[in-house]
Amino acid sequence: MKRMHVHIRVADLAHNIRFYSALFNAEPTVVKDDYAKWMIEDPRLNFAISTRTDEVGVDHLGFQVDTEDELHEMESRLARAELPIATEEGAACCYAKSNKHWTIDPQGIAWESYHTLHDIPTFNQKEEAPQQDASACCAPKAVPVTISIKPKAAASCGSPSTGESKCC
Repeated sequence: MKRMHVHIRVADLAHNIRFYSALFNAEPTVVKDDYAKWMIEDPRLNFAISTRTDEVGVDHLGFQVDTEDELHEMESRLARAELPIATEEGAACCYAKSNKHWTIDPQGIAWESYHTLHDIPTFNQKEEAPQQDASACCAPKAVPVTISIKPKAAASCGSPSTGESKCC
């Protein structure tokens, strides 16, 4: 069964843990010095926040799957979208080791499909894998994209001249 995944970079972890715990009416299932995660059942959501960069906002979206067969199905879906796919086997990402596929949507947002193999003790296990960049969560820099502009969510929600909000 698939679970939607959302990862957001935040400036103040403790403040955001309080906010999202109230919003979800649940405490995080994982809390580290730089990371927290909620595994919500209704709706099925893996929601994570981290303080790994200065830039705050959506880090990436995706789907967590329970089996390798479901991961293969997600790879097929990504292939039908006709955008480049980067595959990682046994990737150390956040506090887990996973098999995964990445792509970038037409807006420049990273999408991840992954099957978690097991937990790991450190963020991106960077002591053992120093070549991985912890500045972004886990999205590989090598996914080629034809879109060069990544609009900020706030910029697409309102008119800069009038300040009117168009978002719901």
